[in-house]
Amino acid sequence: LKLARIPLTAFAFIGGALAIGFGFGAQNVIKNLISGVIILFERKIRVGDIVTIGGMSGTVVTVDLRATTVRGFDGIDAIVPNSTLLENQLNNWSGGSPDMRRTIAVGVAYGSDIRNAAELILQCAIANPDVLPQLPLPPDVMFEDYGADSLLLRLRYWTKVNGPKGGATVDSDLRFAIHDTLSEAGIEIAFPQRDVHLNAAAPLRVELMTAASPPP
Repeated sequence: LKLARIPLTAFAFIGGALAIGFGFGAQNVIKNLISGVIILFERKIRVGDIVTIGGMSGTVVTVDLRATTVRGFDGIDAIVPNSTLLENQLNNWSGGSPDMRRTIAVGVAYGSDIRNAAELILQCAIANPDVLPQLPLPPDVMFEDYGADSLLLRLRYWTKVNGPKGGATVDSDLRFAIHDTLSEAGIEIAFPQRDVHLNAAAPLRVELMTAASPPP
């Protein structure tokens, strides 16, 4: 090295830079490995659990030391670092109980028989086989609020997380049944509408305009 006139300090500088780079790179790897050990030891997240993290919902496929694989309901796998599972809020739908509560909002028009509408909506939930009849709680309908365009009712019911149908499918079945039942009973499902009132001091002028003739 002396004959080639290469100073030893250059190797010290390169070695220091490599050590710093390796340290930063290994920091994330070690953090994910330690997080993986904690997850495997605590077993709060297990294979088969349905979780929601970062706006994505899916089923846990594998739990490894470095990362966890979550398969979304669209069939796409997401590789989530284990440190992300520990540092961020995660919803585990099937971790503590296989049951989950869902709600459906129904707005009926003003002037409707609100008690009859609530009873009809409740009967739709009771007749659905995917709605749990008693435990943890039986389905019920609440008169939630006086909306701007409707009387707002809310159906609350419980269903199985790992049941034959997903929660979104059960919601869809109930909405179909509620729509048909309320229509047969003559109860109108409200939609946004506005009433315009004209208060003119003088008579309004009405002028009829004819369409312009097309150019030659």
